[in-house]
Amino acid sequence: MTAKPKYRAPALDKGLDILELLARTQGPLSMTEIAGGVGYSKGEIFRMLQVLEERNYITRNGNDVGYTLTNRLFMLGMEQPQNKSLVEAALPVMHRLADETFHPCHLVVASEEQIVVIARVDAPSDLGFVVRIGHRRPLAHSNSGLVLFAFQNHAVRERWLALLDASDPSFRKKNFIDRADLVRQQGYSTQPSEAVEGIIDLSAPVLVRGQAVGALTIPFIDTHPPRVSMKRAADKLREAVADISANMH
Repeated sequence: MTAKPKYRAPALDKGLDILELLARTQGPLSMTEIAGGVGYSKGEIFRMLQVLEERNYITRNGNDVGYTLTNRLFMLGMEQPQNKSLVEAALPVMHRLADETFHPCHLVVASEEQIVVIARVDAPSDLGFVVRIGHRRPLAHSNSGLVLFAFQNHAVRERWLALLDASDPSFRKKNFIDRADLVRQQGYSTQPSEAVEGIIDLSAPVLVRGQAVGALTIPFIDTHPPRVSMKRAADKLREAVADISANMH
């Protein structure tokens, strides 16, 4: 049985419910959709939406069709010492990796049952797939998420699996664990992107004391003529995560 909270702060509850709903949703939500999603009336959330917008946690797009999150929460999270030091250690290596492979790369960390992009470096060429900083995706539906899960201890794995079971009715637990165990054996992962046709995601873990604190990913695209092979890009990626991991100690 879930213990009842000792203290209640109804206004804070409303605000957090709204932020969590928007974080789980792709695209903008109208006031009516938000009210339905959090279980309050439009009158109950009207002022809360105004305050969140004034404080720049949410915004309305140009056509005023609904509310979306800004990157303010992401920027607050980036002030955490671990994320800050990870990005500082990774960025010089990521620039080198992009120069060596002629491909962009991005750095990902876990956020509950999702992954979030915390740094990126664009390709030093005209072609390349760019993932924006702050982009989120279900952990179970990304190569980066698979790599992050593969290099966790048993307790963290069990906690993440419980979150994935609760958030995704289509989640295939055994298949995901089997794939993660294979990734752990080979040290990196090469998978077709679930989000974009024609892209192969190459991903490898940044390790601190044997646990993945981040995953570095190259969205690899075949170009004609090829400037670098996928195997060479994967080799350079593994060198990069080894260097970042060493810089974190």
